[in-house]
Amino acid sequence: MFESLKNKLRSLFKRDKGPAEPKPELPEHVDDIADDAPDVESAPVTEPQPQAEPQLSRKERARLAKQEKIAAKEKARGNTELVGDSGKKIKEGNLDEVLWELELALMEADVAFPVVQEIKNGVREDLVGKKYSRGHTLDEVVELSLKDAVLKILKLNEFDFDAWIDSRASPSVIMFVGINGTGKTTAIAKVANRLMKNGKTVVLAAGDTFRAGAIEQLTIHSERLGCKIVKHSPDSDPAAVAFDAIEHAKAKRRDVVLVDTAGRMQTNSNLMDEMKKIKKVAKPDLVMFVGDSLAGNDAVEQARAFDNAVGVDAIMLTKIDADSKGGAALSIAHTIGKPIAFVSNGQEYDQLVKFNSKWMMDRLFED
Repeated sequence: MFESLKNKLRSLFKRDKGPAEPKPELPEHVDDIADDAPDVESAPVTEPQPQAEPQLSRKERARLAKQEKIAAKEKARGNTELVGDSGKKIKEGNLDEVLWELELALMEADVAFPVVQEIKNGVREDLVGKKYSRGHTLDEVVELSLKDAVLKILKLNEFDFDAWIDSRASPSVIMFVGINGTGKTTAIAKVANRLMKNGKTVVLAAGDTFRAGAIEQLTIHSERLGCKIVKHSPDSDPAAVAFDAIEHAKAKRRDVVLVDTAGRMQTNSNLMDEMKKIKKVAKPDLVMFVGDSLAGNDAVEQARAFDNAVGVDAIMLTKIDADSKGGAALSIAHTIGKPIAFVSNGQEYDQLVKFNSKWMMDRLFED
C-alpha cells in the first residue's frame, strides 16, 4: 500500500548529481586533447534546448567521483546509520509533500485522522534539521522514522494475556463488551478454548439476555468445548447471570469465568447502564473490548464509548484475516490507550493470535 509513497519519495528526493555534461565532438585521428584546449560544442539540434550550464572542471569531476566511490563503499559495507552528522540536511519544506502522501496512505489504511496527525507530527519533529548519510536515500530515512512512530503506538502497554491469567487467583472474571456483529460470542469461545488448552477450567456466563440467539449460540460453543455454561431465560437480568456464574466457579473451584454481554449500538444509553450494572455486580478482573477490524473509524468510536462507560482494559480485534490494512488496530490502541491482547483471524477455535506489534506494523507496511 505504500508503494506509491515510495515512488513519490524517490522522484522527489533522488540525489542531485549536477547538470548533464554535453559530450564534446572529437576530431578524427586525435587521441588526446590538451587540458587547456577549448571545449567543442555539441552538434546542433533541430528543436530548441535549454542552454547547458558550464561544464565542471576535470578536477571538480574527479572530486565528485571520489565522493560517489566512498558512498558506494559505505553502502556495500552495510552501513545502517541513516541519520548522521554528514550528508544532506532535511528541510521542513522538503517534507511537506511527502507528509501529504503519507497522510493519504494512512487514511486509506483506515487509520483515524487524529492518529494520522500525530504520526505526521512525530515524523516531522524527528527529521527536520537532521542530516542523512550519503550512502542512503531520503525515502529510506523517512520510512524508518515512520515505522518508529507507528511502533511506539502499537507497543503501548503491551499485554501478555497468558502470563496475566497465570498470575491471578481463581476464579478470574473477564467481561466481554462490544456491539453485535463483531463476532464477540465466537471470540469468547476462542478464548475459552485457549484457556482450556493451557490447563485452565472455564465457566461461560450467557449474559446477552437481550437476544435468545446469543444464549443458544454460546450454549453450542460450550457443548463443543466441553465447558460449563450458566444461563437464564431471555430478557432476564444479565447481572444475575454473571453473579450465578461466578458463584458456581467459586463452589466448583473453576479458574476463569467469561461473561458475555449484550451488544446493541454504543449510542444506546440503556445498554451502557446495563454494562455498568454488570460490572458493579461481577467486579471483573479484566474488561475486554471486542472490535471489528473492518469497521474502521466506527470501531474507534465504539471503543471510546465502552471505555468511557465501564473502562476497557484490553482489546480483541476480529476478522483480521479479511482486513488487508490493519488501521483499526493502530487507531484503537492510540485512541483509548489500551493494549491489544488478541487478533482473531478465522472461524476456527484455534484461529486466535496473541497480538504482536511488529507483526501488525509489517502488515501495515506490506506492499
